[in-house]
This record gives sequence, C-alpha cells and structure tokens, in this order.
Amino acid sequence: MQIADRLSVISESITLAVQAQANALKKQGVDVIGFGAGEPDFDTPIPIKEAAIEALRAGKTKYEPTAGTLEARTAIADKLRRYNALEYPPDQIIISVGGKHSLYLALMATLNPGDEVIIPAPYWVSYPEMVKLAGGVPVFVRGDPSNDFKITPQQLADALTPATRMFIINSPSNPGGHTYHPQELLALAEVIQKHPHITVCSDEIYERLLFNGQRSCSWGAINWDLWKDRTITCNCLSKTYAMTGWRIGYTAGPKPLIAAMNKLQSQMTSNITSFCMPAIVNALSDPANEKAVENMRLAFEGRGEHMWRRLNAINGITCVRPSGAFYCFASVRGLLNRPLGAAAVVCHDAVEFSRQLLAQVHVAVVPGNDFGFDDHVRLSYATSKSQIDKGLDRIQAFVNGEAPRRSLESPS
Repeated sequence: MQIADRLSVISESITLAVQAQANALKKQGVDVIGFGAGEPDFDTPIPIKEAAIEALRAGKTKYEPTAGTLEARTAIADKLRRYNALEYPPDQIIISVGGKHSLYLALMATLNPGDEVIIPAPYWVSYPEMVKLAGGVPVFVRGDPSNDFKITPQQLADALTPATRMFIINSPSNPGGHTYHPQELLALAEVIQKHPHITVCSDEIYERLLFNGQRSCSWGAINWDLWKDRTITCNCLSKTYAMTGWRIGYTAGPKPLIAAMNKLQSQMTSNITSFCMPAIVNALSDPANEKAVENMRLAFEGRGEHMWRRLNAINGITCVRPSGAFYCFASVRGLLNRPLGAAAVVCHDAVEFSRQLLAQVHVAVVPGNDFGFDDHVRLSYATSKSQIDKGLDRIQAFVNGEAPRRSLESPS
C-alpha cells in the first residue's frame, strides 16, 4: 500500500518511546511516578457535566452547524469580550475538535508552500509539524533561560524575512511555563506591526493558569483596531476547565479566515459533538464554575513553586521559575556526560537522561528534544504534592548514584 509523501515531512515524536517504556513498566506492576501529563489532574466541574447530560436527555444528538451553535459561539464571544477585551462577533468564531484541531485548521487555511512561520523555542511539539503539513517552513527563535525563555524584539526582528507570513505566540507557555507580560507583548507587536503581511497566531489555552497575581493579555487586546484583522486567537476548554477529553477548541479571527476554516472543517469533522454545545455555554457563563477554576489555579501555583524550589536544590539541575501553565522546564545540562544512577550510565542528551531516569528509578519525564532544547526535560506538576515529592526524591537519588530502593516496585 502506498503511503502519502506528505507524511515524510513529519517527525515521529521521540517522546513516544519513553512513554511506551513507562507504560510497559506499569503493566509489570512497577510503581512509576509520572511527570509527563499534559492535562489537569482535576475533574470537570459538575455544572458543566450536568449541562451535557441534560442535553443528551433532551435529544441534542443530531448534526449542528459546522462552526457550532449560535448559543455556544455567542457564549465564546461574550467571554472574549469580558475576559480578553476582544470584540469578536459569533460569525467570526468557529468551534473545533480541541485546541490542536483549531490550530491545525488555522494553519492549513492561511499558509502556502514556502511560507515561513516564526516559532519561539521552547515550543509545543506540534507547532512545527503542523506548519510542515501545511506546506510552511518553521523558523525557530531560541529564548534564553536567563530571560525566562522569552524572546526579545531584536531576536524577532532578526528572524523576519520576505517569506515570513506568521508568528506563533504561546503565553503562558507549554513547555516553558513562562508568561509574556503586556509590555513585552507590546514590544514584540511593534516589530510585527512594520510588516503588514505577517499574521499573528496567539495560542492562549493556558490563559487562566497564571501565578503571582498576573493577568492574561491577549495579543489582539494590545491594540484592537490595529490587530483585529491580523490576529488569530486560538483557545480551548481543556486546561481551564479540566476538559481535555471533551475535545473542545475554538478560534476567533477575521471573517475570511473563519470562512476558510469552516470550509475545511465541513469536509473533515463537521461539527463537534452536539451535546457538548450546551456544556460550552455553561462553562463560560455559569459563575459556579469559577470557584473550581480558581481552586485549580491555586493548587497549580503552589505545586509549581514547590517543584521549582526542589529541582533547583538538586546539584546539576537548574530551572526557570514557572509563572503559568503546569510545567517546569528544567535544564539537566549539568548532569550530562557524567555517570548517573547506580548503573553509572553516561547520558549525552535529554532523551538518554529520560530513559535512564525511568529505567533506574522509575520516574517518567518528557525529554526537551521535541521542544527545541535537547538538554532540558519537562516535568508536569499536574499531580499531587506527595507524588511530586516522591518523584523528586527518586531524581535526587538518581543524581547521587544511589541504588533503586525496594519501595520503587509496587507490592505484588
């Protein structure tokens, strides 16, 4: 059977091998501490679930408009106006099958072969692969840990060429855990403003998971009159409302873009699951959900601070303090090219480090190679504080060259 040539441009994720190894160990009864989760460890708030259940009971099981019901898109428009200071009417919004699908459709609808897309590193693993599938060329701009991984206006300006057509910004960041402040976004916007052919795609899925009193700032809100026709705002309900499995994402943007995305989606998935539409309305409009969202945010803030302090206390590991999302992106450069663990194995990059960490002390982390940093690892603190401490104790033992303890295995 022939396989399409277009798939040859996509890189297979090197993190899958580590995850497969972790799953294999779990099946053997090994007590694996997982720091790889990219989803909240909380449940979806009850009012949201009840809205979907009631919709099922009411027979909301038929096709809906491709872009989503007017009620759901109106709820999103109200939320964007209220929380993000963005004025998108419902006909400039499309609801898709998760944040990943939203981004993919936006890129497919805007990029032509050879178009360059500026992607700050560290970056979410799917950005470059989506760009390549759309025929574009990813151009990476590396953020320095000394600047909390945030790129500077000069770096952005230096990366622009006549072929640049898009700039992707993700704040708060996966995997970096960093956040661009409004003045920093403004400085980047002043660079892009000089190039009217460049569109900005703002990925805001972690917007509510901010720490230390920060407030989210949407790219379009920097200057609505200036950016309303050049901004693609992508978001979803997955992180804010612990709804990863629901697969609900949305995009707001200029009418021609939304029309193009609607055309694509009509030939791919049609509408999202119909009885999820009332759940969207409930999630974005019922005040009862706000307490759950804030409790989640507070929990992540406390866990992130705790993990960050503990990681930096381990000799050979340094970590930027997280200011949003639920990830620590830690440098293990100081541990490479030296014997590690009881087996005294020498690791040359984050992939080898992650494999040995899992094999010797049964802690699963995500190597940073797929994020653009081959000497970093991503640790999610979307797990309990006791699990965080248990895992970090094992990492400390691994760095110290201690043998795995009997307690690493679950009792049979």
